[in-house]
Amino acid sequence: MENSYRYFENRDCRYYPCHEGIAEMNCLFCFCPLYPREHCPGKPEYLMSKGQKIKSCLHCVFPHRAENYETLMQFLKEGQKRREDKGEMG
Repeated sequence: MENSYRYFENRDCRYYPCHEGIAEMNCLFCFCPLYPREHCPGKPEYLMSKGQKIKSCLHCVFPHRAENYETLMQFLKEGQKRREDKGEMG
């Protein structure tokens, strides 16, 4: 797949590939916009560390699959709409 507005691959990144087992790694959502969500369509794991529950996305590849672009954009649009409805700027 070639780089486009839906897909970007950065093979020069020192962390590439950040997940194993993906033939085409979409780096567009390198920092997953779904991380703050407790429930997301990916496959996060929840670990306990020092008495706190921590979300681990180490084995989740959802944002790195090009076919999930529309789903991620929908989550972002919904989040923006909620912020606008609350009168928050940003």
